Amino acid sequence: MEYLTLAGGLKLPKVGFGTWDVRGPSGLKTLLQAVECGYRHFDTAHMYGNEDIVGQCIAQCGLPRSELFITTKLDSAADSYKGAVQGIARALELLRTDYIDLLLIHEPYADETVNEMQLAMEEAAERGQIRALGVSNFSLTKVQRFYQHARIKPVLMQAESHVYFPQLQLAQGLKPLHIVLESWAPFTEGRRPIFKDPVLLRIGAHYGKSAAQIALRYLIQQGIPVIPKSSHVKRMRENLDIFDFSLSHDDLQDIKALDGGQSLFGWYQS
Repeated sequence: MEYLTLAGGLKLPKVGFGTWDVRGPSGLKTLLQAVECGYRHFDTAHMYGNEDIVGQCIAQCGLPRSELFITTKLDSAADSYKGAVQGIARALELLRTDYIDLLLIHEPYADETVNEMQLAMEEAAERGQIRALGVSNFSLTKVQRFYQHARIKPVLMQAESHVYFPQLQLAQGLKPLHIVLESWAPFTEGRRPIFKDPVLLRIGAHYGKSAAQIALRYLIQQGIPVIPKSSHVKRMRENLDIFDFSLSHDDLQDIKALDGGQSLFGWYQS
């Protein structure tokens, strides 16, 4: 596994495990299998309804807590100062942990709401309950306002990012703020047949890699960490096996041409 150092020194695995539809006993089994495959970053959220099984995984996987990187997110159920305080306490309880590595605001709520949530997050960070904080799905302008208002600066933003909409300009716009863009939906969640894309298949054939591995490697080489999800052990391992090659300049240009400049999920339209 390769790591990316966030502002403040926290080390983030470049490939994490997305958990958005992982639930129940079968979901816990999937998470434990992911640990066995080598995943150390698990991305969850209150909205996903699965912080409990991520907590069970933390307790049962046999690894020291310090070897795991856990991200979770506050949603509209925590859209006030009091709500965020309660949401943080709930997350810590469900995750069975004394601290959260990275806590995000899940969506771009109204500025007043964001400011209240931000205050609760900063106070939790000062108590040692949060190691780093950030946001998800914000526009660049809204991130900049968040940053300017912050006492404890955000270090990461999650956003839709894949070969058809990598948001490279957004990633560049975040760099002066020392904020990393992290990809959710690196495989488009079925919105496009990415695993059959002829450009990715052609490039993959050259390296002995799958279209999925090429799609992930492209983002990694752009400095964008990824959180793919799979319930199949073979694919879990495949998604981690992307650090033994590098795409050439021509490869990068060919993949860059796939960028349609538009969200597949209806985000970022203004």
